[in-house]
Amino acid sequence: MSQQVQSRLGRLLLLMSLCVVLLSACASEPEETPTVLVFGAFTGQDAARFADAVRPFEEETGIDVIYEGSESFEGRLQQRVAEGNPPDVAAFPQPGLMADFVARGEIVALSSFLSDAHFEENYDQSWLDMATIDDEIYGVWHRASLKSLVWYSVPAFEAAAYSIPTTWAELLALMDQIVADGGTPWCIGIVDGGATGWVATDWVEDIMLRTSPVEAYDAWTSGELPFDSPEVREAIDLMSQIWLDETYVFGGRSYITSTTYFESPLQMFDEDPNCLMHRQASFITTWFPEDFTFGEDVGVFYFPPIDPALGRPALVAGDLYAMFNDRPEVRQLMTYLSTAESMRPWVESGGALSPHRGASLDWYSGADRAYAAILSQATVTRFDGSDLMPGEVGAGSFWDGMVSYINGADLDRVLTRIDESWPR
Repeated sequence: MSQQVQSRLGRLLLLMSLCVVLLSACASEPEETPTVLVFGAFTGQDAARFADAVRPFEEETGIDVIYEGSESFEGRLQQRVAEGNPPDVAAFPQPGLMADFVARGEIVALSSFLSDAHFEENYDQSWLDMATIDDEIYGVWHRASLKSLVWYSVPAFEAAAYSIPTTWAELLALMDQIVADGGTPWCIGIVDGGATGWVATDWVEDIMLRTSPVEAYDAWTSGELPFDSPEVREAIDLMSQIWLDETYVFGGRSYITSTTYFESPLQMFDEDPNCLMHRQASFITTWFPEDFTFGEDVGVFYFPPIDPALGRPALVAGDLYAMFNDRPEVRQLMTYLSTAESMRPWVESGGALSPHRGASLDWYSGADRAYAAILSQATVTRFDGSDLMPGEVGAGSFWDGMVSYINGADLDRVLTRIDESWPR
């Protein structure tokens, strides 16, 4: 063989070797892990619990779920979307904000890839109603909290042999009995800095669900039914019969409007409690004494129904997950979040309720099990009304108006001002 041929053959073998090396390197290079970015308002311990909740999904699918939480959720989300860089998924604490993005065409309808049968298998109709806009489902509910709760002093109830009321008439009779026995039924305080007033609006909303059909509630929160209407007036009137009667509320009006919402229930824990009941959502235990024992120091019962024809309504809050970017891995995550198993790790660690049909009471313990049992018996569920209204109303004139009314302002003028504040 000539030197020239040998040289050419050598170069050819070298090139083939290089190709093999390069191909091997390319083949061994790992594929990029698919990721889904979730943006929400909760941080700290709740963010850690969300990470625990999605870990089984990550392990099963190989998809990496990255969660970013911000106390400036709304402002940062608006900015990201305006810059053309939305998160894949947003966890909305207010359905009204999600609806704004739906109206702008930013949110993907989940009914484009999840069937009606899937939704009906995993949620009661009320939860689906609250995620539906123009006949399309845009969000899945994941974590929920219950507001229709009354806390009570267990030692005081046991000492006086008081029974838990199951109807509004029984609640009123219990209140009168407590007064007759020399006690005061209710602990109420509404102060919360710039958010003062929401305690009162929660009472109005909870009562209205018990005195008017849910269609009226939906019309009210969407601006179709005015505040100055018989339905809303009836709810405020029933609240007033309790709040404005100084024999029913410890300290009367002046105490209500000068005491924080988290200090007021502490009166129940005194050895000789100043008041025996407190209506508040499940989160209020955060402010209870550190050494309190559920079932021994305090218990909880369902805020009773008023009109039997309206069943057992529940006022709730929660996180509604919606999808900005339509990719296969994002669809997979949304499908997972719509199932009860996605909430099981969070439920078992405590501090949250699952809105899913498949959630078992066996997953819960302590007070959480009591809340979950109440929620499971609800015949209709609706979100906090003020959170569904435009900000200038729900977190503005409604809050302010109720504070003014409790301080003695004329109700006619208060309702007129709230109606005039609604953006048209």
